[in-house]
Amino acid sequence: MQTKKLSRRDFLRLSALTAAGAALAGCACEPQVIEKEVKVTELVTEKEEVEVEKEVVVTVPPEGATEVRWFIGLGTGTQPEQVPAEDEWVDFFNAGQGEINLVHEIVANDVAFDTLKTQIAAGNPPDIVGPVGVRGSNEFVGIWLDLEDYLDIYDMSDFSQGAIDGWMMPGQGLIGLAIGVYPSALFVNYDLFDEAGLDYPPQVYGETYADGDEWTVAKMEELAMKLTVDANGNDATSAGFDPENVVQFGYHHQWTDPRGWGTFFGAGSFVADDGETAVCPDHWREAFKWYYRGMWEDYFAPNGPYQNSDLLAAGNPFGSGLTAMAHCHTWFTCCVPEANWNAGCTPSYEGNITCKLHTDMVGVMSGSEHPEAAVRVVYEIANSAKLTNVWGALPAVQSLQPAFFATLDEQFPQGVNWDTFLAGLDYVDVPNHESNMPNFAQADDRVKAFQSAIDGTADLDVDAAVDELVADLQAIFDAA
Repeated sequence: MQTKKLSRRDFLRLSALTAAGAALAGCACEPQVIEKEVKVTELVTEKEEVEVEKEVVVTVPPEGATEVRWFIGLGTGTQPEQVPAEDEWVDFFNAGQGEINLVHEIVANDVAFDTLKTQIAAGNPPDIVGPVGVRGSNEFVGIWLDLEDYLDIYDMSDFSQGAIDGWMMPGQGLIGLAIGVYPSALFVNYDLFDEAGLDYPPQVYGETYADGDEWTVAKMEELAMKLTVDANGNDATSAGFDPENVVQFGYHHQWTDPRGWGTFFGAGSFVADDGETAVCPDHWREAFKWYYRGMWEDYFAPNGPYQNSDLLAAGNPFGSGLTAMAHCHTWFTCCVPEANWNAGCTPSYEGNITCKLHTDMVGVMSGSEHPEAAVRVVYEIANSAKLTNVWGALPAVQSLQPAFFATLDEQFPQGVNWDTFLAGLDYVDVPNHESNMPNFAQADDRVKAFQSAIDGTADLDVDAAVDELVADLQAIFDAA
């Protein structure tokens, strides 16, 4: 059967904070160029958030200033409530120095990709593009500037290494500077653990489970079986368990595709190192078989029909309050249940821990005529509390993160251990699970068809389905 998959973008519209990586509707605005005198009476220095009392007067750009164009629209940044803050930040940036005149262009997301492609084809690319996620950047492979050599003159010590590594792309280098990171961990429903009389997963990497066992995928599965319950109160370890009437599940891969499933067992790709050959890493094949078995044989994870049932909130299994553990990213705080939930460590597989990473960046086009000036602007954007706040992103700059989590603490008074999520930045997936594939749109559709088969087909030969997927991907790659 065909199962309906709901994306992170669909659900971030529901966030009570701001839409971190939200679906992008909004307006298309013309590039903003300052041509009149503007008085700015409050200028915020981003990290300290201190008001500068002197009045700053912004006039037309000084003669000889380098114009840097910033294209906004591929990711977050086009929402009506976000635009004024972006306008203001550009004014502040231009007011604070005279070497660069920053001009920003905001384009509605539904036309932004085509608009940018048209500008590039016409030989008129912007200097800077973003925020944009990994998937969005895949549309423009090969035309990002490698930033590594340009960042030597900047203090990068406030960026976590994981935030930098997340944008190191095979064959391309460092294609952007992270402005927002969304590390992953287990979301754990403590209420369901308490009902079952089970100890919670560890919250510190390197610690064992309460019984002394290593925190592994196998140990997590053991708990998930005990936390999967049928309508008669039997758990999935019981001989009387009824898989046709499950009312509570132990585990779910929340809102990700097979590349995310595979990364639970370790980083990888459907693309070989040569960039042309379709492959399936052995550990990904094992991950697919493990998850399929969990859905259709051991029943600790909801299969497609269960996932989309009213029981599990029509596509939000953890958010239903009836799934004990789910692996997802910090943006999922948009859609968690009204329950006592907390964070848990991602379990290890064969000695390795991998916390898949979602991240947004701002990058520089390789065709920029002013790369040094553009990189300077990118660095300032990434260090801006004002912008990361309006974009709803967990800042990649570590000194800005406490204020972000303070806001979340107000939303979740039970006290969530955010350090568990942050620690996941030490275990990010390289290559990123959303990295490019040749002929990306068609390849991505084929991967999603594989996902539907795994989710919705009983008695599936998973090995055969993987082999068929690889063969089909090769044909798609060859047609690129």
